[in-house]
Amino acid sequence: MKTRRELMLEEMGLTPTWRLRAPASAETGGGLQVGNERSDCENDMPGHIAPPVTLHASPLTAVDDRRSAIMRMDWPALKVSVASCTACPLHARRNKTVFGVGAENADWLFVGEGPGADEDAQGEPFVGQAGKLLDSMLAAIGAKRGDNVYIANIVKCRPPGNRNPAPGEALACEPYLHRQIELIKPRLIVALGKVAAVNLLAREASVASMRGKVHEYRGTPLIVTYHPAYLLRSLPDKAKAWVDLCFAVETMRGLQTRKSDANKETAT
Repeated sequence: MKTRRELMLEEMGLTPTWRLRAPASAETGGGLQVGNERSDCENDMPGHIAPPVTLHASPLTAVDDRRSAIMRMDWPALKVSVASCTACPLHARRNKTVFGVGAENADWLFVGEGPGADEDAQGEPFVGQAGKLLDSMLAAIGAKRGDNVYIANIVKCRPPGNRNPAPGEALACEPYLHRQIELIKPRLIVALGKVAAVNLLAREASVASMRGKVHEYRGTPLIVTYHPAYLLRSLPDKAKAWVDLCFAVETMRGLQTRKSDANKETAT
């Protein structure tokens, strides 16, 4: 089975990951050739010096270097990098990248799937009908966009036809989201929908099976609920989403209490 990284490299057209460079021709005196009929003894004879075998730099190294560079970026550098990103095919059709919006030290982080047509036009996540529903969901728990809340997506560019992001596309954007999470340091992540949950938790499962539990993304508690766009199509599940939000509020209170208790112990 191919790894997520291998799928990303295929999306970017960067496979195979290495190959031998073509050797010098016989006319130039090159000794070592791929597919020729010289024997090892002939290659070792005086005057027949085998040229060095050169391996092209592996795209895996380039991917790791890119990830490392992103993980050192501050907010301004990260925003510039996203705006100019061409790491996956989604950049070709975008109007605007959709970086994310909200308080950059928020306790709450809501992560969706990817931009839609409205988001692609305006450069901000959740601004269409699904965004209005998300704002209503936030208001129901006493929260507000931009006020101790940050909203982002798995991918920063709109997939054509609002399809789900391909594995390679999600993996190419992963360092950006991970760096955002490192900079924000949220107390709780809420994954909106299956695509967000599967990518953040790196395992395939249904939303139904992931609801009602506290998961973890790199040390940060994470809760799964339905995507607002899905709720617009499936009104009966709004009640389930409300249960999830209440569970999220309860979880946040527990996190805040534990932090308060820890601060008191440190002070004494």
